[in-house]
Amino acid sequence: MMVDFALEAEREGGKSSEEAIYQACLLRFRPIMMTTMAALLGGLPLALGSGIGSELRRPLGIAMVGGLLLSQVLTLYTTPVIYIFFDRLGQRLLGRRASERGPSGELSPAPGD
Repeated sequence: MMVDFALEAEREGGKSSEEAIYQACLLRFRPIMMTTMAALLGGLPLALGSGIGSELRRPLGIAMVGGLLLSQVLTLYTTPVIYIFFDRLGQRLLGRRASERGPSGELSPAPGD
């Protein structure tokens, strides 16, 4: 959803990729946190519970809570970085392809042809 919001801000708002992903992060932070916290708090009784059968449910709770925490960190920190990286990579590739074409739009001949 963050990427979708950023793409929309770039296309309709005319923002740069850095501004667009920053705005998307601000808009999507609260819903992402609320969803993750609801699932995480639902898994805490499994991870912290005691009593009959808790030794079978505890690994599931620990895996669930740990996975949610890790995915939250990855979502909030790496998604913007990867978005900007791919945007810059795309700009470089498009710039390189445009420079290979001549003024008429056709591919220029290779040196030595």
